[in-house]
Amino acid sequence: MQALVADRRDDSAGLLELLRELERFHRQIEQGPFRESLPDGRNALYQLLQDMERSGGWPYIPRPRLRSLLKRPEFSPDQPGQ
Repeated sequence: MQALVADRRDDSAGLLELLRELERFHRQIEQGPFRESLPDGRNALYQLLQDMERSGGWPYIPRPRLRSLLKRPEFSPDQPGQ
């Protein structure tokens, strides 16, 4: 994974595509193999939820808001061409 990032270090479009692929992969795992592997019994499911809570909860891939990207100091919406 680190090699994929390193290969795209200065390529924002390439890094964005990599992030999109990670999001698709996350969704595929969550909706397929993860759900299929959930325990059948309440006690086992409760144990899994406790383990998730202890280890950091649900793996979430946060998305930056467009406004936060526009707040970068080197970006000024008043300057054309940037």
